[in-house]
Amino acid sequence: MTSEEFARLLESLTRAAESGDGARFANHFTEDATYHDYIYGPHTGRAEIAAMMQDLFHRDAADYRWEMFDPVCNGDLGYAWSLSSFTSTVPDFAGQRVVIDGISRFVLRGGLIAEYHESVNGGVAMAQLGVAPERMAKVFRKWSGWLQQRPETQDYLARPKGSRRA
Repeated sequence: MTSEEFARLLESLTRAAESGDGARFANHFTEDATYHDYIYGPHTGRAEIAAMMQDLFHRDAADYRWEMFDPVCNGDLGYAWSLSSFTSTVPDFAGQRVVIDGISRFVLRGGLIAEYHESVNGGVAMAQLGVAPERMAKVFRKWSGWLQQRPETQDYLARPKGSRRA
């Protein structure tokens, strides 16, 4: 995929996410894709990805915006930083506006996204919502577990300092 094609894919992806149309969003992914969401966890396959966007995210958030900036792509791997914002509809936080700064990594195949990974400071989002510190700690432990369980993290930790993955 060229950088221009990747930029067009991201523009279409984020507009679909903003629309709340799960099927439209999921069509940007391969049939077997995995979307690793920092709140809702991993979702594999178009049906799960569509449900995550439509039935979870748009259930819990209104006025969703998502823009990608400075996309770079080397053919089968792409990165972009993003800003996203929403107004919470979760009863405990209803009406709270949140803005998030993040970096996304895309594994690409056949013009579509095969894997989506995001890195954001979710603590900043929770602080904007007014989440209690005890609840934040519980979420941070879950995120820490996800990070430590990833195969690439396990590989990294198993190698001695100074070594690099081949």
